[in-house]
Amino acid sequence: MKKNILVVDDSALMRRVICDIIQSDERFLVEDIAKDGMEALELLKKKKYDAVVLDINMPRMTGLELLEALQKEKIRAKVVMASTLTLDGAKETMQALELGAFDFVTKPGNFIEAKGENFKTELSRKVSEAVSAGNQIFKSAPVMPRRTRPMPAAPSTSVQNKGPKAGRKLIALACSTGGPKSLQSVVPYLPKNLDAPVLLVQHMPAGFTATLAGRLNDLSQVTVKEAQEGDELVKGCVYIAPGGKHLLCQKTSSGHKIALSDAPPRDALKPCANIMYESLVDSSFDEITCVVLTGMGSDGTKGIEKLATRKKLYVIAQDAATCVVYGMPRSIAEAGLVNKVAPLQAVADEITKNVGVY
Repeated sequence: MKKNILVVDDSALMRRVICDIIQSDERFLVEDIAKDGMEALELLKKKKYDAVVLDINMPRMTGLELLEALQKEKIRAKVVMASTLTLDGAKETMQALELGAFDFVTKPGNFIEAKGENFKTELSRKVSEAVSAGNQIFKSAPVMPRRTRPMPAAPSTSVQNKGPKAGRKLIALACSTGGPKSLQSVVPYLPKNLDAPVLLVQHMPAGFTATLAGRLNDLSQVTVKEAQEGDELVKGCVYIAPGGKHLLCQKTSSGHKIALSDAPPRDALKPCANIMYESLVDSSFDEITCVVLTGMGSDGTKGIEKLATRKKLYVIAQDAATCVVYGMPRSIAEAGLVNKVAPLQAVADEITKNVGVY
């Protein structure tokens, strides 16, 4: 039986393009279309869909307002946002993910690009992942309750590397689907004087990771930044791999620095966590804490397996119950590499307990 999809977009042209792409896959059927969030909400009250493709900017009710209404009405839906690649679009996309959207696809700026192979491939993949997530554990990632929420760092116009140089310890974190919101239950709870730098691969395209880094930096005591070529690793700083670049760690005469690579995607991923973990094999770090959070697929497993042959590792995997998609953590657990399985709200404590403070 074909999986039924709801397409929501105020542009008749984009609706047609999106519907054609979805229905070119024999597994899927566009069951209904809606011109705005209000029409979509009425449909979602009456029917269940295997996935929803949702525009953000629409009259009467925007995509963000629809996500808020779904939360209020306690209606569960796997929503793939169609987001424009602009600064405002990136911010709205982060909001959508925080409001429970499953994932997003970058919406082309014109009809020719919309008819192109890149958009077709990406949209088909994200819809397929949303539908197949029904066979795994899928839920909207809540903001996990904590005993005390830390005071955010003082706002600054630019994020600078601060703190002592990296020592013997490093934290390397990987996540994918559900990661942007789940990270808000981890990174803001790391102490400012964390005794290690953090390398972080979140699967996102170019143009969105800077917004993610800025959002996390505003919420956190540690410094969070989008990694740049040549960044020197310092304790208490989180370096997020830029979308569309692989992140590697390079040993230098005085410590370690970030290197960014334009190598082709691996397993359709760029950035790829396996590449990040493999780059640590020749590093001077002798205590590496690997953290694998929610995400589709198995990225990170092969890299950690290779790293484990050369380094002392402590591996933390998010538990099934708190994952948006229990794919990447399940893969690393099934490989027998996990030292600690933890619910999302306990991950920051487990990291800090293992690494310590300076």
